[in-house]
Amino acid sequence: MRTLLASLVVLLSGGVALSTATDQFRAFTTEGARRIAVREHPVAIPPVTLETETGARLDLTAVRGRWLLIDFIYTRCPTYCTTLGSEFAQLQSRLVVPLTHHKLQLLSISFDPEHDTPPRLAAYLQRFHTSGSEWIAARPVNQDGLDTLEERFGITVIPDSFGGYTHNAAIHLVDPHGRLVEIFDMGNPGLVSQAVLQRLGP
Repeated sequence: MRTLLASLVVLLSGGVALSTATDQFRAFTTEGARRIAVREHPVAIPPVTLETETGARLDLTAVRGRWLLIDFIYTRCPTYCTTLGSEFAQLQSRLVVPLTHHKLQLLSISFDPEHDTPPRLAAYLQRFHTSGSEWIAARPVNQDGLDTLEERFGITVIPDSFGGYTHNAAIHLVDPHGRLVEIFDMGNPGLVSQAVLQRLGP
């Protein structure tokens, strides 16, 4: 009987600990916890200066007043970034009305700024047959800006042994007040476009 009671206490304690660690069982990974935290406590986006594919400077605070869909890429990436680029191309087609009415902006930010010069960023966009200013590719102008963006967005970037990077991949939604409010898995651009249109309203 004592053994049974002891086992029950251990199981109960473990259940409480697991519930706490997983936000009442809603998140079983760090990535999952990050997404729940952002939905419940939006994160202010810092005033980081970027250099775009045209060589122009862009302060993130300058695009407040419209919704942003942001992904983090590096142009040499043969896997996740290619998928994200394809999904951004689909989103550009699905969300053409809010994009052309300047209610929404697509922004791909490189975390490999030393390699991803403006011409390489432009070539990245051309790979997906995009045109116009609705989709911008850019890089932080200094390391401090990159570090700040990675910290605020929760981006993990680890150099691999092949000259590339292992990184998490997602689509980030920033509201017109400059707050990160939602993070979407890649692989479902229809869900992303539906969520954006719902937030934009009629």
